Amino acid sequence: MTIALRVSIFDNDSMPVALEAPVTVTAPPHKLWTRAECEALERAGVLEMERYELVGGELVLKLGKNKPHMLVPALLLHWLQGIFGALFVLQDPTIDIHPTDSSTNEPQPDVVVMNRSIRELPGRPEAKDIVLAAEVSATTLSFDLTVKARLYARAAIAEYWVVDLTGRQVIVHRQPEDGRYMEVVAYAEEESVATLGAPEVLVRVGDLF
Repeated sequence: MTIALRVSIFDNDSMPVALEAPVTVTAPPHKLWTRAECEALERAGVLEMERYELVGGELVLKLGKNKPHMLVPALLLHWLQGIFGALFVLQDPTIDIHPTDSSTNEPQPDVVVMNRSIRELPGRPEAKDIVLAAEVSATTLSFDLTVKARLYARAAIAEYWVVDLTGRQVIVHRQPEDGRYMEVVAYAEEESVATLGAPEVLVRVGDLF
């Protein structure tokens, strides 16, 4: 990365003159973690993985949840379980993602809807089992709209919702293709939205807050 560094020198009249000089700044190397390494640290008692989420080889600290961040996932979970059934909708699961990303990623969406019952799963949910992933966002909104969106799109998860606590809106991502969602639509709190799995069942966005 190159930045412009302002350097002050003095001319013959002792007046400062600003010069622009290109300076190359190299970020220091840092460790990218794999799932296997994190599991080994957890077994050794060095790392408490329930406090972190592994995304792109980075350990992302999960912040404590305030009341809205507890209420909204509960309301979303209740609504989705009413449509699909309790055994098809999970809260805060750790999921297995696309094979090309799996070694350095263990995302934990706030809510997922699956295409088969939890009783039928041999282990944790995989991307192929998930028809909807949802994140409830406040301070992590930019991260969820970019890094998480690309991760879920590469895994071909058909639908991804970001529930924006600050903006009181639901940003719906659909049509994953080539690692990105081709359709992204924001629904304001006075509007209604439905999932692809149950297009006839609408929810008013404001009722999720």
